[in-house]
Amino acid sequence: MVDLRDAAQRIERLTPLADALACIDRLVAPVAPRSVEAQAACGRILAADIVAAAAHPAVALALRDGFAVAAEATRDASAYAPAALAGPPAAVEPGDPMPAGSDAVAPPDAIMVRDGTAHALAPLAAGDGVLPPGADAAAGDVLRPAGARLRAGDIAACAVLGHNRIDVREPRLRIVPARPGPDAVMAAIVRLLARAAEAEGAVALAAPPDAGGLEDALAAEGADAVIVVGGSGSGQRDRSVGTLARLGCVAFHGVGLMPGDTAAFGTIAARPVLVVPGRLDAALAVWLTLGVRLLARLSGGAPREGAVTVRLGRKIASTLGFAELVPVMRQEHGVVPLASGYLSPHALARADGFVLVAADREGYGAGAEVEMRPLP
Repeated sequence: MVDLRDAAQRIERLTPLADALACIDRLVAPVAPRSVEAQAACGRILAADIVAAAAHPAVALALRDGFAVAAEATRDASAYAPAALAGPPAAVEPGDPMPAGSDAVAPPDAIMVRDGTAHALAPLAAGDGVLPPGADAAAGDVLRPAGARLRAGDIAACAVLGHNRIDVREPRLRIVPARPGPDAVMAAIVRLLARAAEAEGAVALAAPPDAGGLEDALAAEGADAVIVVGGSGSGQRDRSVGTLARLGCVAFHGVGLMPGDTAAFGTIAARPVLVVPGRLDAALAVWLTLGVRLLARLSGGAPREGAVTVRLGRKIASTLGFAELVPVMRQEHGVVPLASGYLSPHALARADGFVLVAADREGYGAGAEVEMRPLP
């Protein structure tokens, strides 16, 4: 641990990115589960398996429009030799329970009424057009496991199977600027991180309305973690890491990450606090590496997938000892890097994704296959 309570705020050493991630894994635990309406749970991480309580459907249901018949009665039916049915078949629609004595659904054009008697024009096998009991799910089936992210299709399946409430881990992140007062860059970063966090399944909280400053915002209840934007460097107005040290403890200050080397992380009681730089590109890089990992630990799941393998159309050069986030853009001959070190808003706006170069590499040559990850 770094003790900054009696020292000026300065970076003594850069913690390798891998060690910083391991520190977050060690200090951050999943939040307590919350029961929420299933329809509001899309994108959230499941706290427990979703298990079918009973077989579904409980009875056989029609899968298509038509007429419920006994398949045996249609065994020799054809258009040239229609098979007379014992009585008028019941018309059914998808989802209707199958009438007693029926085990197949004949399409509408496979039944003909002649001289007041219904005739089958084609043979049917038992089960044609029928959803048997338990076909959707058997009692005890795991529909989605704990730790998985709920998709829109999962929510629809839960609704069909009668799961109206679901236990999820829904971290609440308070995202606050280091200094009060209007600042267009800080405000843009706060909004970016809030949207990115909510896309990952969190609830983004603003600073408390009665907070008198950073110290009040850090101490306020109601958040599972806090992200402070700005004040992470060694300038005369940079106080975020020192404030964190006074209220709690600092696990590391300074990371071998480019951009984003002034990032810091610590805890106040058991609440994690991540301090990101007040520069757009650096804040984004810290979020995509440390912030996403922090949120995954709080959620008890994994970050969203989305990395794709691409071929470099031009080499990426990087500095040994630093993990580096490099925005890239697709071109006809492969992806090309747009910037290095400082990532301008123009470069970020043009980027189709980013490549994270490991600290033990000097980059990648043209033609190399690399993982491109999505930007928020």
